[in-house]
Amino acid sequence: MNLSKPILLSGGAIGGGKEPLVCTPLVAKNEQAVLLELTALIAKSPDIIEWRVDFFEGIDETSRVISLAQKIRQSAQGIPIIFTRRSTREGGELIPIDEDQVLDLYRAVCVSQYVDMVDYELSSDPVHFQVALEAAHEAGMKLIASYHNFEQTPAIEQIVEKFVMAEKSGADIAKVAVMPQAIEDVLTLLAATLEGHRSVKLPIISMSMGSYGSLSRLFGWAFGSSVTFAMGDKASAPGQMPIEELRVVLEILQRSLSPK
Repeated sequence: MNLSKPILLSGGAIGGGKEPLVCTPLVAKNEQAVLLELTALIAKSPDIIEWRVDFFEGIDETSRVISLAQKIRQSAQGIPIIFTRRSTREGGELIPIDEDQVLDLYRAVCVSQYVDMVDYELSSDPVHFQVALEAAHEAGMKLIASYHNFEQTPAIEQIVEKFVMAEKSGADIAKVAVMPQAIEDVLTLLAATLEGHRSVKLPIISMSMGSYGSLSRLFGWAFGSSVTFAMGDKASAPGQMPIEELRVVLEILQRSLSPK
C-alpha cells in the first residue's frame, strides 16, 4: 500500500516492507524475567522488539546488560531489537547512572552488535545526542530520535518540527509520542504525522497515548507512521493494546483500504 516508509536494515526492509510494523516492549526487571517475557513475546511474532533497559535492575552493570543483550539476541529468532533507555523527563524509569554513564552503556551495546537500533531522545543535550548518534553509526546501526510529551499534544507545526529536527540531526528514524487531552488531539497528531511523512525523507513513528490515543495505534500507519507499538506481556506506555487485538483490527483496515 506504501502509506508509510519502510525501515531498512542490512538485510532489507523489516517485515518485508509490511505496514505497519508491530513493535512489542520488554520491560521486565531482571534477567530471568526478561527472558521469560521474551519467550512470550516471540510466540506472538512481533516485527520488532524494544528492550526498555531503564526497567532493568542491572542497568548500572554494563557486563550484565551486554550478557543479557546477547541472550536476547540469541533467543529473538531474528526479530530486530531496539535498545532504549527512556529518561524520567520523557516517561522512563529512575535509574542509578548519569548521562555520561548511559552513553558509555550505549557505546558498549553498539559495539557488541547484539541490537539493531538504538533510541535516544531529541530533548537531550546536543553534545550527548551526537555521541549516541556516532556510537550507532560507527557500529552500522540505526538511531531513532524520539520525543515524548506525557502532558499534552503540541500544535501540528510543533510536532512536524520534531520530525524535521530528527532529520537534520542525522538520525535514521524520527519518533513522536504525545498525550491527548481530548479526542480532537488525536486528529492533531494524525494530521502532523501525514505532514511529517510528506516533509521528511526519514521513516517516522508517531502515536497518541492513553485511551483516546489507542485510535492512532490502530490506523496511524495510514497517515504515514511506520511502526505501531502493542503490548506483548506488559505495556511500556499508556494506551498500548494486546498485540492479538491490534492485529485483528489492522487486518480489517488493510483489507478495506486495499485496491479492489
